[in-house]
Amino acid sequence: MRPRRPVFAVEYLPETIDVFIRAIESADRNEEHRWAIDVLHEYFNAVDGTHPVISREKERFEAAAPKQKEMTGSTKMAPYKRALNGQSPVDFDDFMKLSIRRRSVRWYLDKPVPRELVDKALEAAAQAPSACNRQPFVYRIFDEPARARELAAIPLGTKGFAEKLTGVVVLVGRLRAYPQVRDRHAIYIDGALSAMSFMYALETLGLSSCPINWPDIEPQESLMKNAIGLEPDERVIMLIAYGWPDAEGLVPYSAKREHAQLREYQ
Repeated sequence: MRPRRPVFAVEYLPETIDVFIRAIESADRNEEHRWAIDVLHEYFNAVDGTHPVISREKERFEAAAPKQKEMTGSTKMAPYKRALNGQSPVDFDDFMKLSIRRRSVRWYLDKPVPRELVDKALEAAAQAPSACNRQPFVYRIFDEPARARELAAIPLGTKGFAEKLTGVVVLVGRLRAYPQVRDRHAIYIDGALSAMSFMYALETLGLSSCPINWPDIEPQESLMKNAIGLEPDERVIMLIAYGWPDAEGLVPYSAKREHAQLREYQ
């Protein structure tokens, strides 16, 4: 925030340090631990250390953090200034070409997709914006064709092409990421943002995809829950078919709405 106050977030600090200590002591070391350490170091360097709560919690943090010193990497995982010198690495014309090239493909070659390519696309999907960076979703990936076809048949509207698919993603949102009922919709927003990046990334790798709408009705919810073992707080956001596109397969022409229909400057 600007301007940064000398004392802020004190009401959240004891609980934050409690959680940090439990994480350090109980979990395997990972990038999130490095992130927490760097952010908390930045916090304690920025605030007024004479404040009694800050002083006490800083001591607790420093007593726990040295256990992770060997995790410190070359990249500081704290707020930073973006490198804005020069042009974007992708210009608008190229991005527009990608946007037009990406279409919902329903016909695929009977050819397996290497998991390394799917994982590469997921790297891009992970960069999508997410409320408080909670990323409250998981990509359940089914790349055994018979299983993929079984699951793709559960949503309505897939008759005629579901039985030809070779791979499908069930994108599942996890409500456990949000303790407040008011935020229950965030899994759908965050999941959809990530899914769009995932589908664009697939396209750059020579693959294609088709987002499949998920009907929010009880019969389908129960079928999918039983099919993939959903937890009580998990909700299906959408399915995404993916694979090597069949060049002979047609895609619908989709006339897009014009600017005047899409936007209203206020």
